[in-house]
Amino acid sequence: MKVLLYTEGLKHIGKSGLGKALKHQMKALDEVGVEYTLNPKDDYDIIHVNFYGPNSYRLAKKAKRNGKKVVYHAHSTEEDFRNSFVFSNLVSPLFKKWIIKCYSLGDHIITPTPYSKRLLKGYGIEKPITAISNGIEINFFEKSEAAGETFRKTYGYKKHDVVIMGIGLYIERKGILDFIELAKRMPQYKFIWFGYSPLYASPKKIRKAIKNAPSNLKLPGYVDPSIIKGAMSGANLYVFPTLEETEGIPALEALATRQKLLVRDIPVFDGWLKDGVNCYKAKDIDEFEEKIKQIVTGKLPNLEEEGYKTAHRKNMKNIGNAMLKVYESVLENK
Repeated sequence: MKVLLYTEGLKHIGKSGLGKALKHQMKALDEVGVEYTLNPKDDYDIIHVNFYGPNSYRLAKKAKRNGKKVVYHAHSTEEDFRNSFVFSNLVSPLFKKWIIKCYSLGDHIITPTPYSKRLLKGYGIEKPITAISNGIEINFFEKSEAAGETFRKTYGYKKHDVVIMGIGLYIERKGILDFIELAKRMPQYKFIWFGYSPLYASPKKIRKAIKNAPSNLKLPGYVDPSIIKGAMSGANLYVFPTLEETEGIPALEALATRQKLLVRDIPVFDGWLKDGVNCYKAKDIDEFEEKIKQIVTGKLPNLEEEGYKTAHRKNMKNIGNAMLKVYESVLENK
């Protein structure tokens, strides 16, 4: 068995969650000994398509004509396309029709969570769909006191500073507007948001919020994963105010570093993230503010160990075994 892992336009999306997902697939297949290639010109038995672009669609159709099996990875839905960039809501119905056309090419569809699987089923897609997490590199994200200290030194934080971190593109869906508002409401704490997207592609309210960000909020943009590991190790709390996800890899990274985690209470986190068990959840900005204060002052119990156990269940070997089962099933179904 040889698998072509294909992601169109990787140099443009390599820094995104999709680029990270591809790296995780490679590591997962290494863990279980499945041979793979990234070169479409190589011979292969299965093409595992990670993107919905026109080149991906054409390559998947060509593979089917040549008798190859197609596994389509549904990383995106109409729901997480909305509230992203200028005009995204206007064109989202067309986007939905297109991704249905793409995903339906698959002999089998993989999607990160049971939630995104339900959405795809709701689109009327009748192909087999399996929910497999994007996974987490447990060893890489092991908590490091030294990396945490380096993070604080790099960004000018003192030992007594309470640092609250977030990650995401400069898009409304990621919750950056609420994150900025929380920083304004709590000037006694330090806030930092990693990630970047071109402001010219962002709606006016995003550009305005970024321009008027308070002085206790740093916006360093995109950084290397080693910096994220240091921040996860050195911050006091990771806040994930996202409004829609198909999974949310940063939440797993926080859990893997035994970082305290506060997420928005949305359906994608149901089941695997449990309020008061392995994380805390908030429904709106007022509850975010209240729970941030309770978490960093120790008024709410520490859930780090339960969170780590959750992340460990999504390690690369487990993800690789789940992917292998899908590959074997499509090859057997001739």
